[in-house]
Amino acid sequence: MALFTKEDALNFHSNGRAGKIEVVSTKPFQTQIDLSLAYTPGVAEPCLEIEKNPNDAYRYTAKGNLVGVISNGTAVLGLGDIGALAGKPVMEGKGLLFKVFADIDVFDIEIDSKDTEKIIETVRAIAPTFGGINLEDIKAPECFEIETRLKKMLDIPVFHDDQHGTAIITGAALLNALEIVGKKINEIKLVVSGAGAAAVSCTRMFTHLGINPANIIMFDINGVLHKGRIDLNTYNSCYAIEKDLSMTEALDGADMFLGLSAKGVLKPEMLLKMTANPIVFALANPYPEIEYNEAVATRKDLVMATGRSDYPNQVNNVLGFPFIFRGALDVMAIDINEEMKIAAAYALAELTKEPVPGYVIKAYNLDSLEFGRNYIIPKPVDRRVIEYVATAVAKAAIETGVARKEITNWDNYKTELRNRVKRVHDNYKKVNGEEQ
Repeated sequence: MALFTKEDALNFHSNGRAGKIEVVSTKPFQTQIDLSLAYTPGVAEPCLEIEKNPNDAYRYTAKGNLVGVISNGTAVLGLGDIGALAGKPVMEGKGLLFKVFADIDVFDIEIDSKDTEKIIETVRAIAPTFGGINLEDIKAPECFEIETRLKKMLDIPVFHDDQHGTAIITGAALLNALEIVGKKINEIKLVVSGAGAAAVSCTRMFTHLGINPANIIMFDINGVLHKGRIDLNTYNSCYAIEKDLSMTEALDGADMFLGLSAKGVLKPEMLLKMTANPIVFALANPYPEIEYNEAVATRKDLVMATGRSDYPNQVNNVLGFPFIFRGALDVMAIDINEEMKIAAAYALAELTKEPVPGYVIKAYNLDSLEFGRNYIIPKPVDRRVIEYVATAVAKAAIETGVARKEITNWDNYKTELRNRVKRVHDNYKKVNGEEQ
């Protein structure tokens, strides 16, 4: 049964003030002196300080808490290439999530172009505005080149969430799933359905965590990636194997299936060919590669995750990007590197093993929730995620030399993180007349 109707969704976005985000003043503006300080002549003073020392922009402007969510609308959710303007509601939604989960402000920028060079140049030119860039819903393989080149050009974090967000969450889920089934990461055989941005990034993350690349078989819509094909790109060709084979053949004796492809790709008879205690991440959304109920009816011993909130183990990017950027911004990082991503994955895996607060259990209408086959990653409503992930990311940034600011008291930092989120929710309640 649908949770809402088309009319509900349209009314949600149109009622009251149109859209989902707005800009609000953080300084007083009631008197002549307020306005003189905010604009002319008072604004000249911070301008001159920033001219002398560009890093003072983090002190005198909103740059240090501002992320640009940037898209050209060529790969929007499950909607595909719907264009920059039609993708704007998604980008606003991303801004809302940044704010409510991590108190990060967002300007969403929709670029009406499919030209890789124009997109790169546009982002490069506007980058001084931001403390970080979140690339969103840009199709592969262009997204790989855009991110790679911008990371080299800019001295602020550039992060393509469709790639790395999914990879970090699935990485955490994999670490815990392996612990539950008692398998070693360097020994498992992985079959991947999908060869786009998310699938390639997840596979790359898994190899960083310890999977042997020789034990990986990847498929796209045209079949297995093998060295006889001439249609592969720079980013997925490294996963090409020597010979052609079917998905059924590949899954024979496989320990894990990772799906970022399409509904119904994984059949029950294929699932039966996998080893004991198989791990199945069927992440096509809204319809997984195999339906959850069908999968658990076929194999009682599997550990399964999907992208859906109505089944256990939802792989949800909101567990990642707000807190990854929070940690990166708080140390004025120049990059979000592999070490920071891996730190985020381990932090999420660690949190899952902690006792689950009552408010989380209540939110999902459950009697209990504890580490096991049906709980391998935290729930998005768990307010502790910001402490675990942002702290891990900030520490990794400092340790790897990409931070321009040190944090010395981590207990105080965690308190600040809690207070940030509390303040956002308290302000919402105040504006909407709800009790504190």
